[in-house]
Amino acid sequence: MEQIETADGSAPGPVDEESGPGHRARVWGGAARKLWNAPMDGTVGARLRGLADWADATGRADLALDMYGDGVVEELERRVAEVLGMPAAAYFPTGTMAQQVALRCWAARTGDPVVALHPLAHPEMHENDAFGTVSGLRTVHPTREPRLPTAEEVREHPERFGTLMLELPLRDAGFVLPSWEELVDVVDAARERDAVVHFDGARLWDCTAHFGRPLPEIAGLADSVYVSFYKSLGGLSGAALAGPEELVEEARIWRHRYGGQVFQQYPAALSALRGLDEELPRLPSYVAHARVVAAALREALAEPGGPGWSRVHPEVPHTHQFQVWLPYAPEALTAAALAQAEETGTTLFRRWFPAPAGGPPGLAVTELTVSGPGLAWTPEDVREAARDFLSRL
Repeated sequence: MEQIETADGSAPGPVDEESGPGHRARVWGGAARKLWNAPMDGTVGARLRGLADWADATGRADLALDMYGDGVVEELERRVAEVLGMPAAAYFPTGTMAQQVALRCWAARTGDPVVALHPLAHPEMHENDAFGTVSGLRTVHPTREPRLPTAEEVREHPERFGTLMLELPLRDAGFVLPSWEELVDVVDAARERDAVVHFDGARLWDCTAHFGRPLPEIAGLADSVYVSFYKSLGGLSGAALAGPEELVEEARIWRHRYGGQVFQQYPAALSALRGLDEELPRLPSYVAHARVVAAALREALAEPGGPGWSRVHPEVPHTHQFQVWLPYAPEALTAAALAQAEETGTTLFRRWFPAPAGGPPGLAVTELTVSGPGLAWTPEDVREAARDFLSRL
């Protein structure tokens, strides 16, 4: 058995060669019907041809190649700042680097290395203690509930902190968001404590439908914002940090120190621009249809002869992604999902995982995304696919 890292950034798990990530990606990604295109779907040739065709169509194919962040990378930075309504933005090869740089810069400015964030936030779950090990930061948790902290919890936290970091949406809790009023109150509470506010907005693009506010108004609540280009926008990789010009200029210096001053990045930058052009305007329709899919899935899982217990979380998705929980071994559920795609050409679910540490035993969870391919699914399509999936358990 080998240890692998999943395409969506989830925790690695043991697999064998017959059901390894390459085979699963080919089966699930190659299915005639699926709800979304995962990062590992497709081939190198198809991905590069699609990007080249888009560059031709938009007049960018004849641009000069970038070097150390100029050219098309600068165009992307200007575009991100404009879309978010922020004074400036800097491109980073990874979101982990972008957030470490942002928060260490804020720590130097506030004189406080303590960051308040949720224990399920990405830096705590998926970055191997990078905050403390690399950046000298320390974290505290205003709440351990599976949601972002309330204004009261921020105000009453007993320990001082210099920065409040809010992950929007909170992915490991089920892609959950507060209400707009709750978010405004939390930000106000942090400011009452003289703390700065940073948004981990890897999926901030998805939040406009839930909040009923445009991106500049959402981003404008924070002092700085990080956004990802491969999550939701379908880019190859990369991220951006947006905020005040002075902070972004300092961040560029730290980007170089961290090894992020990459010689050429035009494929990733072009794919990010393509995502802003093509995927960003579609995201509200994906969120709306995710709610249709979630409702149909709940109905199918509750039918007689079903699993007896199931959970779609949130019941009404806040974004175009949500969780599904079932009382089976994750290996059995993953095998059923793979068999369904191989035999019927339909990918409903993909990989399943055990309940997180401290969670109920005997349960498995998966993340379900609805994007372009899923818009063609009717509620009955979802129910039929769910019934077929359950029949394989």
